[in-house]
Amino acid sequence: MPEARAIPPEPVRAAFLAACALDVATPKPGNVSVHSPGHGMSAAQFLASADAAADALLARGAPVGLRILDAVTRTREAVGCNTNLGIVLLVAPLAAALDHAGRAPSAQSWREATANVLAALDVDDARLAYRAIALANPGGLGEAPEQSVHAPPTIGLRDAMCLASERDSIARQYANGFRDIFETGLAAYGEAPPHAPEVAMLNVFLAFLSGWPDSHIVRKHGMALAQSVTLAAREQRAQWRKTPLQSQRAPASAQLDAWDAELKARAINPGTSADLAVATLFVAGCLKAR
Repeated sequence: MPEARAIPPEPVRAAFLAACALDVATPKPGNVSVHSPGHGMSAAQFLASADAAADALLARGAPVGLRILDAVTRTREAVGCNTNLGIVLLVAPLAAALDHAGRAPSAQSWREATANVLAALDVDDARLAYRAIALANPGGLGEAPEQSVHAPPTIGLRDAMCLASERDSIARQYANGFRDIFETGLAAYGEAPPHAPEVAMLNVFLAFLSGWPDSHIVRKHGMALAQSVTLAAREQRAQWRKTPLQSQRAPASAQLDAWDAELKARAINPGTSADLAVATLFVAGCLKAR
């Protein structure tokens, strides 16, 4: 049975909640944190969302689509708004893969198990995920040329995500086997000192934000502005990293704080980069718990 081989549920849940807590404990430019609310949301809502979604999202043996819908439903009941759809969409297949990756998975074995989970996603998973997306009602979600979430799907969830992978970084993970998480994300995580989790979170976030345009910004503001934020992130990250990461204990930077205020004043939220960072910290936390 997969359950007999799988990593125990307690460290998985702890890793998920810790990653979500780090998301708001770490001041990340443009994102909600305990230090800086924004976009009509507070850190308390994100923490409540993580607690509400955890059991559904990490339910041993549950189909990916059901994990997604149950987690979004419980989040909506808890906070009444969309705080974690991207996180849920990313973590659901990763958590499902842990059912098959062994009690002490390596990054490679987990990645291979995730590829198998993605390959098995069917139209039922798509239907449930579409219902979750409609319930979450993410801002800036328009019509797609094929398999729009506003109509019942006729193909499996991975195939539907592949159609959106060129315009959405979360969909791209379904298409490329979570390569960005297991490569870009974990590499950035590994650069930070083990005693400074907030430094690790910020470095992962900035690695994603500086790597390619943030999908949430693209949907809300267009590609040109998203690209300008990516270029700014590269400059900001280079400036921040002039102090070696291994010597940092907290991601303090007056320059990053000023950029955070500027982004929020312009209603620019790099939410997809934050979602990818949370998924990366979840993976890293589970791997440390082996």
